[in-house]
Amino acid sequence: MTDGINTLINGAVLEITIDRPKANAINLAASRRLNDVFSSFRDDPKLRVAIITGAGERFFSPGWDLKAAAAGEESDSDWGVGGFGGLNYPRNLNKPIISAVNGIACGGGFEIVLGTDIIVMEEHARFALPEINVGVLADAGTIKLRRRIPYHVAVEFLMTGRWMDATEAKHWGLANHIVPRGQALSKAREIARQLAAGPPLLFPAIKQLMRHTETVAEGPAFELHDSLEAVQKVVRSDDLKEGARAFSEKRPPRWTGR
Repeated sequence: MTDGINTLINGAVLEITIDRPKANAINLAASRRLNDVFSSFRDDPKLRVAIITGAGERFFSPGWDLKAAAAGEESDSDWGVGGFGGLNYPRNLNKPIISAVNGIACGGGFEIVLGTDIIVMEEHARFALPEINVGVLADAGTIKLRRRIPYHVAVEFLMTGRWMDATEAKHWGLANHIVPRGQALSKAREIARQLAAGPPLLFPAIKQLMRHTETVAEGPAFELHDSLEAVQKVVRSDDLKEGARAFSEKRPPRWTGR
């Protein structure tokens, strides 16, 4: 059972597609499946990068499946250890995750996008957190959005439930790349290949250091730097020595992850 969550492995890259017609809405089973997929990705040493996208041309995901809600699913259900969609709560997902936003990403769908590290949007894609219109708190969106864009922009977006197009999202730094319709996955794959060829110990160190120092002043942040396991792995690694040798010998480095 995939529960509408399809996976494909290309070398060291895991591709995840939300494929739940008509709009890729996510019910309880799909959310738990996404959690399982992200947990497996985290724990598999052969996988270095993940891409998440939606099937079709109109929707990435609108979030919670309201038909399932009408049938009895509760908003406080156990959506999985990472919360709705698998990316709401931090859980040591220290590998890079790219979202290829192929259309509308709103509500919980937009919160999944906010849980990724690199965002590729197609030019027709749009974001919204419309929960305000039905009296629901977009909790993950409220916590994360302020950390991504200026306060005044985030609070208006949350309190009005308005739409944000790709151009505005790029303006505020909510999208790394805007591409023509149908090309988000291709661009995400291009980025994923570049990351997969990079030094595997560096990406966990970068994510862990950024996460642990996000709200810490610069001085204490450097003290935290010295205590983080992922950082120390880099400092003591064979890959660090290999990088220096490769530079001196004018050749591409051969990373081993050790």
